[in-house]
Amino acid sequence: MRQPNTPRVDDDELVLLTDLYQLTMTQAYWKEAMHERATFSLFFRKMPPTRRFMLACGQQHAAALLSQLRFGDTALERLAGTGLFDRGFLDWLADWSFEGDIWTLPEGTPVFENEPLLEVDAPIAQAQLLESLVMNLVQLETVLASKAVRLVIAARGRPVVDFGMRRMHGVDAAVRGVRAYRSAGLAGTSNVLGGLRHDLAINGTMAHSYILAHDDEREAFRAFARHYPGTTLLVDTHDTLEGVRKVIDIMREEPEVGVRAIRLDSGDLGELAKGARELLDEAGHDDITIVASSGLDEQQIEALLEEGAPIDAFGVGTQMGVSADAPVIDLSYKLVEYAGTPRVKHSPGKINLPCRKQLYRRRDADGRYAGDVIALRDEPGIDGEPLLRPLVRAGRLDDDEMARADEARERVRESLERLPDALHRLAPGDGGYPVDLSPELQRLQASS
Repeated sequence: MRQPNTPRVDDDELVLLTDLYQLTMTQAYWKEAMHERATFSLFFRKMPPTRRFMLACGQQHAAALLSQLRFGDTALERLAGTGLFDRGFLDWLADWSFEGDIWTLPEGTPVFENEPLLEVDAPIAQAQLLESLVMNLVQLETVLASKAVRLVIAARGRPVVDFGMRRMHGVDAAVRGVRAYRSAGLAGTSNVLGGLRHDLAINGTMAHSYILAHDDEREAFRAFARHYPGTTLLVDTHDTLEGVRKVIDIMREEPEVGVRAIRLDSGDLGELAKGARELLDEAGHDDITIVASSGLDEQQIEALLEEGAPIDAFGVGTQMGVSADAPVIDLSYKLVEYAGTPRVKHSPGKINLPCRKQLYRRRDADGRYAGDVIALRDEPGIDGEPLLRPLVRAGRLDDDEMARADEARERVRESLERLPDALHRLAPGDGGYPVDLSPELQRLQASS
């Protein structure tokens, strides 16, 4: 039975979400009767300068989606209208379905340079058609999950909530981003559709406009707290600490409203948090927590906690939603084997590793990650845990291998405990994590 989190293809146009040259090459393969099996590998060559590891995210979602692609009547009519494709080729596309295998890393796996996030084994025309869509799907979620997990690290166990929808790059990014955030360990999102679709708690209360729409800040607080007992009140519209005093007054007058938290969204967040905490504690409200937002990123969160700011949770928006310091990775989808023969691109700076591969992860005596080995898929004698798994076999999705959202989240949590300390540092720099090539892969690369 297909699981609830398995994507379904309802849009007949999705198959057209590709670059034109994918279709023209596929037609050329068809005309030349090139039907041999090929392997394409998805990887990145260079780590972004501000990252020490990336979180592979979206590859299993992509594999499930790709296994269901079909060329319906609407898509075929539109392609016919371009005048670029033969009638026979379009008839072939009408019967097209993916019949190959897709191997993926589990969602939420830490990944490093040149390591395959996903490999496709299929007749070359089938595998080629997937390139643009698979790169789009994996690029976005990997970039956003990798940014989000840095914020989780910086927050040191304190909840981090996504506030970034309004400035993200389009509707699709805003919704799919929540899926990546959930895997990375965020506690919630303000994005209602994203939260409901991807089972992440939805959070949020008021904006400054609610306060400004009232003639009196105290009465605005009072009205909102009555509407939503246990709410969070935004206290910085006029004078932050005076706003905190007004919240304390309301709690004294109407304790039943039970304000749960206050939010600071401007000014010197560290000093204001200390002042607010002192006022709340003196009034006997040590149970009211402090939430901070306002253009935060992981470096600012780390600095606030280093200075001892008594902040209990963070709302992060734009910096995470667009992954401002590393908005892209050098993701590549390259042919590495065709008709049983290794294929290697020799362009300067763009060499790829040949053949079908497996990724092995070794652990030390304490169970922490000690290094990786990229090997041929069937190469014997390699130490470590094999990470690539066959998610799609002969075109059929293996639901039992499809990572559930909770499994991905738990995998990230466990991985953070197992990663070497150097990889937890937020400053740019080489984490020193070894990624080696197996003996057979070294031999093949040298001889290709």
